[in-house]
Amino acid sequence: MSQWFYAEGNRQQHGPLAADALIAMYQAGRITLDTLVWRDGMAQWQALASVAAELGLDTTASVIPAVEAGMAGPPQPPALPDAAAAPAPAAAAPAYTMPPPRKGLSGCAIAGIIAAVVLVVLLGIAGILAAIALPAYQQYTHRAKVTQARAQLSVIQSEVAAFAHDQGRCPVNDDEGFQAAERYADGPVGAVRIGRFDNGHCGIEAELSVPGSAALEGKLLWLDFDPDQGSWECSGEPDDTYLPADCRG
Repeated sequence: MSQWFYAEGNRQQHGPLAADALIAMYQAGRITLDTLVWRDGMAQWQALASVAAELGLDTTASVIPAVEAGMAGPPQPPALPDAAAAPAPAAAAPAYTMPPPRKGLSGCAIAGIIAAVVLVVLLGIAGILAAIALPAYQQYTHRAKVTQARAQLSVIQSEVAAFAHDQGRCPVNDDEGFQAAERYADGPVGAVRIGRFDNGHCGIEAELSVPGSAALEGKLLWLDFDPDQGSWECSGEPDDTYLPADCRG
């Protein structure tokens, strides 16, 4: 429902009032048809007569003049109509330059501003936490992939050591009990090459397969077996951060 304002003496603003209250003031003679009124949506102040139809105001009914309490007297005949004071037709109502009353922020607008500020702060905090947590999570997943690959190679280690002991030489891919390099592809292991290193030791060279990870994709793990000592050494291309403890150094 629209809230109305009126100008007393066309200078001092009053309101807001409901439409019913404005009509009651007119009927009580507190305002007249040439009183300036305004509501939200109107570009300028206008005479009450020009918005009478909108308000449902009956301008033909007699206006009861307001009297002060306790002032009783005999009924007075109504004043003769003054042609000069007759309200102008709505279409001819003059445009007034008195500005509409200024409106402040509503409670909803203030609550919206506060909510927006809180949201910005929360987004900033979330961004900081993400910047801290994401690298730690990536490091954890990379280390888990390399550890899984190392565990898969432990089975081949046993087979290499047994073959070297029985045959007196290092096995190679496609020897009895061993597969082609690509046939070992499984999970984070892309290929496993079996043979002899330059130092004469039997060796396993595993190529990691971790798509999307520049730190691991295509990197190599080496397992070096010394037949004389019966011992293994592990090393690899990935950063020590991702290697199991026995492969670092």
